[in-house]
Amino acid sequence: MPELNPLHPSLQQALSPWRTSPRWTVAFSGGLDSTVLLDLLRTCRDRDNPGTTLRVLHVNHGLQESADDWQRHGEALCADRGLDFSAHRVRVATGEASPERAARRARYAVFERELGEGEPLFLAHHLDDQVETFFLRLLRGSGLRGLAAMPARRPLGRGELVRPLLEFPRGQLEAYARSRDLHWVEDPTNAAVDADRNYLRHQVLPRLAARWPAYRSSVGGASRRLDQAGALLEQLLPPLDRLRSVMGDEGLALSDLLPADSGPLQLQRWLKALGLPAPDSRQQEEFLRQLRRGDASSGQRLDCGSYVLRRYRQGVYRVPAPVAGEASSGELLAPGKTLTLPDGTRLSLVSATGQGLRLAPGEHLQLSYRTGGERCQPAGREGSRSLKKLLQDQAVPPWWRNRIPLLSLQGELLAVADLCLCQSSRLAESAGPGEGLWRPRWERI
Repeated sequence: MPELNPLHPSLQQALSPWRTSPRWTVAFSGGLDSTVLLDLLRTCRDRDNPGTTLRVLHVNHGLQESADDWQRHGEALCADRGLDFSAHRVRVATGEASPERAARRARYAVFERELGEGEPLFLAHHLDDQVETFFLRLLRGSGLRGLAAMPARRPLGRGELVRPLLEFPRGQLEAYARSRDLHWVEDPTNAAVDADRNYLRHQVLPRLAARWPAYRSSVGGASRRLDQAGALLEQLLPPLDRLRSVMGDEGLALSDLLPADSGPLQLQRWLKALGLPAPDSRQQEEFLRQLRRGDASSGQRLDCGSYVLRRYRQGVYRVPAPVAGEASSGELLAPGKTLTLPDGTRLSLVSATGQGLRLAPGEHLQLSYRTGGERCQPAGREGSRSLKKLLQDQAVPPWWRNRIPLLSLQGELLAVADLCLCQSSRLAESAGPGEGLWRPRWERI
């Protein structure tokens, strides 16, 4: 294999779809791999795409004493090269069984949030990473698509994740870094063999290399062929019956998941289309078994680390991320103001044509959430009903019901977010003198 360089055909092919992209974003930790990738991308950008902005995205997990030093290293390097540097601090749930998985979840949440429409995010995973992923998934009992390991490209948020170095072993990255006199930081945890990946890297794979020196290329080739076989198999499966809840959650019809032979493949196919990693095979099998044996009231769920799957009625949905912080009641909402709620949704009042809420200048609506016992008479309907029953009738999934903002004035419930206006003293078809007519807008997914 030719040595890694900016003109290498494999690298050029990986970058070709993004030649006209206005912005490239590279995930940068400060280690060897991301330092090499950044240098390669900068060289290719300067030569072929001088109008493209190259942004460096750094996630500070705060798990190491030297985490701030790594961030400062990235800031200094980018300042020296005239590159945009964007650092994001995240809070990692250290109490989890796998801190590495928790850190990955926090990191990818930043990636997904930061990517623009159609924008590529470049990651520095290389052939050794691919081989390690293959063996880890093999030992966890993964199926066909799991053994295909990491894809070179996959959707991520509004953009796409791209791994242009998957064909290159780490040794070639080291040789390139020395030839360019690059400087990087070393993560001391990479030497700790208590983590599964590090145990493979330091204890198992060197023995394979001693007996089968070309094992990396062999395993990498096997992963690519498994990926091709999985793609061909998907073409033989019936189309996915994809759903959306009334709140916008992505879902899959339960009927796609119940067959014992094709259900696992359909689940993996759907998750891949959403840009999500497949869950552990044993967890997946147990979840599908529960779906086949349970009923609609069972509410089966599968926690996949970075996302959760839950059954609701005749579908399985990817539920929104857990709320980061307590819902805050008592905030005031006025026309022209937008509230960003703890779960990231946004609430505002917009001008109404037809039915709406009459508000005098200076009046504010009070925000609250369900605590139990609330009632509302939907506009145009007879009789009040409990909020719980109202949300059930509107097919609002259970994971949303305590997150729905309620808007009141002087203790009178006026609106259930933008789902329902309540019969009230402020409900009208037109505004009075000096008043405005408003409706809530709740931007969620």
